[in-house]
Amino acid sequence: MLKIDLNSDLGESFGHYKIGQDEEVLKLITSANIACGYHAGDHNVMAQTVKIAVENNVAIGAHPGYQDLIGFGRRNIQTSPRDIYHSMIYQISALQGFCHIHNVKMQHVKPHGALFNMASVDKDVAEAIAEAVYDCDPTLLLFGLSGGELVRVGGKLGLTVANEVFADRTYQPNGTLTPRTEANAMIEDVNVAVERVITMVEKGVTTAVDGTVIPLKADTICVHGDEPKALLFVKQLHQALNNHGIILEAIGARK
Repeated sequence: MLKIDLNSDLGESFGHYKIGQDEEVLKLITSANIACGYHAGDHNVMAQTVKIAVENNVAIGAHPGYQDLIGFGRRNIQTSPRDIYHSMIYQISALQGFCHIHNVKMQHVKPHGALFNMASVDKDVAEAIAEAVYDCDPTLLLFGLSGGELVRVGGKLGLTVANEVFADRTYQPNGTLTPRTEANAMIEDVNVAVERVITMVEKGVTTAVDGTVIPLKADTICVHGDEPKALLFVKQLHQALNNHGIILEAIGARK
């Protein structure tokens, strides 16, 4: 029987700014990627999101990004691999602290936004991230774009990796995500997104923007928690997966 992990990027509110519907989304997913204060989130939001995730038996992961609140971590920042390594250590360790006070072990790390995209294609960036994860805790899972550089490098280093696919994003023929600057980057139709996800999970393929059928491995599915239709997406996707007999389970539970 097929099993799949359903994850969402959460904990992205900070100060007086509220982003997403975290409490509702956490009732429907199996893994939460929690922002660590650089691209979004703050210490209070991190603490609260960990608490609610624990209450809902949702596996917890760090969601570190570039230090870019203004750009929400979606702008590429030219910096050194060493700087990326240190920023990963800083952010991962911060969330580990909140997990510690709630007596829960962190499951995984998933980079955010532009950092995630760079790690999918840039070996130096991927190595900096993977090494930081390994040095923080070699038992942590590493989430990366299915078939991308990060999962390749992480696996080679000795980490357990999870190939991630996206419910609400379109793909390029080379397997990368369509840049958000493109008009067709996001899938707005919930029914289309659900159908694509079922195909990815059951058949291991998806269709790129030019019609090319591309192979991919789906260990975990991402639905973005900051999108206006995030809650509707998660509800319908959750139901569709159940209808197809696909079991929703945190990937760490299958180790």
